[in-house]
Amino acid sequence: MKLLEDIKIENGSFRDPSGFVFSKGGCIFRQINNCYKNDFELLLSSGLHENLLRQHLIIPHEDQGFDFSGNQEIYKVIKPEVVPFISYPYEWCFSQLKHAALATLKIQRTALAHGLTLKDASAFNIQFKNGLPLLIDTLSFEKYEAGTPWVAYRQFCQHFLAPLALMWGKDLALGQMSKVYLDGPPLPLASSLLPSRTWFNFGLLLHIHIHSIFQKNFSDKNLGQKRKSISKNSFLGLIDSLEKTVRSLRLAQRKTIWSDYYDQTNYSDAAFSNKRALVAHYLKEIKPEVVWDVGANVGVFSEIACRAGAKTVSIDFDPLTVEKNYLRAKKRNLQGYLPLVIDIANPTSGIGWDNRERASFKNRGPTDTLLALALVHHLAISNNIPFPKIAEFFKKLCESLIIEFVPKNDSQVKRLLSHREDIFHGYNRENFENSFRKYFTIKKREPIPGTERTLYLMV
Repeated sequence: MKLLEDIKIENGSFRDPSGFVFSKGGCIFRQINNCYKNDFELLLSSGLHENLLRQHLIIPHEDQGFDFSGNQEIYKVIKPEVVPFISYPYEWCFSQLKHAALATLKIQRTALAHGLTLKDASAFNIQFKNGLPLLIDTLSFEKYEAGTPWVAYRQFCQHFLAPLALMWGKDLALGQMSKVYLDGPPLPLASSLLPSRTWFNFGLLLHIHIHSIFQKNFSDKNLGQKRKSISKNSFLGLIDSLEKTVRSLRLAQRKTIWSDYYDQTNYSDAAFSNKRALVAHYLKEIKPEVVWDVGANVGVFSEIACRAGAKTVSIDFDPLTVEKNYLRAKKRNLQGYLPLVIDIANPTSGIGWDNRERASFKNRGPTDTLLALALVHHLAISNNIPFPKIAEFFKKLCESLIIEFVPKNDSQVKRLLSHREDIFHGYNRENFENSFRKYFTIKKREPIPGTERTLYLMV
């Protein structure tokens, strides 16, 4: 098979001269250029790649037998195992970012033991599969030269440590800063935002505050100067210090209105059980391979989809709720399950170079089935989004839809309207159904016993 016919280079894979990711015939491949040949062969011959596979720290790949004739630049093409859903660091909860950071440090420590080192420590090189953070960039390694400092140290601090420190020491919402700073928040900015108590955390003092001062005051003065030599033991000491600092960051017990949503719901136990049974019945009928649960809270209904065999992306806008969802899923060993911090009323847009380097949430679909449970009233009333707009957007996201309508006489809607004027005169079941009929066929419509709510299956 000719390699260069009908290939599509992935938008987020053009910066590395060592190679790039492309798709061909619906499959994902990675081209490795001749300039990276020696490092790649060392990765394999040293036993590092096999070691990382054994520790579930790197994505597996297969060699491919493409015809390279006419292109002397190509050394090899590999086919990585597919990651079901590509996510980004600004969509991760605190513990996801922390686990990704610890995995990166473990990979670096293992690499040193095999005579290699990570030449970059980008959080975008980590993806989650079956709850595990895996390195997906097989070309991130280079031969370790004795005395050489870790070239990716600053990047690790900006991509991992600074966002974690800001989420831990200031506000969980600051994880979203990585949307603005794709190379991670600058250390001087992170240092200025962190509370004064972080100066008494030795790891944060060293790796953020002092590091930021050096970055601000001395980096330009070192231009053209030879880097200082660092022994391998000192290198390992740096990794130990970073790991200890990351592990020291633990979230205190916190609450938001949404993280305790199910403690305040108006469902009786019987009604909640009825809703779970209906959702499970609809999923069993349509048998989706992939489900996105938007507005998932801690993932009760996402878990139903996952246990029905669907690869499940479980999203919510509240970072503490997603934190609980992620830790809950790990405890229950849910496979093919990915909680993410995404606001469906303002979903992740395409950003980076040409606004396409990091894909929008919408462009990572469509999914087979969208779950939108106890959500539409928040979109329509809290966010003033009309039913036709919701229906049109949901059709772009999915092939089929399981959606719940919550009427105005429901206590949760009354709660939304308690502090504002009711200007939503068209908020009723008839208008809801008419709006969605323009984009979907209503296959089933059933009341949820014990409530005034209705559950729909639309295709």
